[in-house]
Amino acid sequence: MEIKIKKLDVEAKLPAYAHSDDAGMDIFALEEMTIKTGERGRIKTGLAFEIPDGFVGLVWDKSGLASNHGLKTMAGVVDSGYRGELQVVIINLSSEDYVIKKNDKVAQMLIQKIEQPEIKEVSELSDSVRGEGGFGSTGKR
Repeated sequence: MEIKIKKLDVEAKLPAYAHSDDAGMDIFALEEMTIKTGERGRIKTGLAFEIPDGFVGLVWDKSGLASNHGLKTMAGVVDSGYRGELQVVIINLSSEDYVIKKNDKVAQMLIQKIEQPEIKEVSELSDSVRGEGGFGSTGKR
């Protein structure tokens, strides 16, 4: 498979896999931005992607940014038909402002196959062992 990527800015950094067996390619910031505590930022990458039909780009957190700095990605679906700039939305859930510098890793993107099942309205669903058991219904252990 091939993912075509267009640089919208000459200073944009192409995504890269840190290790040969990584699921996600690292996505880099085009510019510096401060994300204040409790606020969101939309980080430019300077890149546009051509994701093949039948696939989707899913934008996920970088584990170090999430666990060490409380940064969480949002709005993480890049459809195959989208050709605009990839911008990474991040919310700062920590108690301290965070400065993202140019060329910092800000997210990772996984490319995954999708299916579009037929939507069918029904009046009843089949029974299952779990049934309607929701949050906490399986207990702590």
